[in-house]
Amino acid sequence: MATNNNNNKQLDIELSAEIASGIYSNLQIVTHSPTEVIIDFVQVMPAMPKAQVKSRVILNPQHAKRLLYALKDNLDKYEMQHGAIKDMEQGVQYEQINPIGQA
Repeated sequence: MATNNNNNKQLDIELSAEIASGIYSNLQIVTHSPTEVIIDFVQVMPAMPKAQVKSRVILNPQHAKRLLYALKDNLDKYEMQHGAIKDMEQGVQYEQINPIGQA
């Protein structure tokens, strides 16, 4: 159960078994419009020329900024417990990424 500290109301959040198993993503594509931030979670397989979007999350800019802060807070706590996260290898690049429906 999550607690909203602004007005002490509690929000009951349900997590189904299907969603609880999660998805694996090793590439994220972030795009935006004036009113939305879109995050596509992609699974890239070695030696495969095509990747598949496994999930898409659409947020308004205010919620995207909250997500940014929540990720930073959690990663800071992770690094305090487990040490610094090493940056990814710089040699891995994708020459062209064309999400479906975009040229």
